[in-house]
Amino acid sequence: MAQRTYDERIDELRKKQDQLKAQERDLKKRQSADERKKRTRRLIELGGIVESVLGRPTVDEDKIRFLNFLKRQETNGNFFTKAMNGKDQKSENNAED
Repeated sequence: MAQRTYDERIDELRKKQDQLKAQERDLKKRQSADERKKRTRRLIELGGIVESVLGRPTVDEDKIRFLNFLKRQETNGNFFTKAMNGKDQKSENNAED
């Protein structure tokens, strides 16, 4: 059986490296695609929640109104952030007493 030369073995390892790098790129692409799909789903669900609370479909003007409302809530005491993080005013008031 003929022995492979060092150069042949090095070439073989380089080919394997290239294959592994290609597999890594493919996995990263799939991961990015999955993350985009999950984010899109969350955004759609949030939009559905907003429409269900409004009781009507949203229109373009609602986006700026909603944004301004959320900003006011944050400016007035981070109410939106507190609500989203599971903190309510009652538990905070009890903690202060």
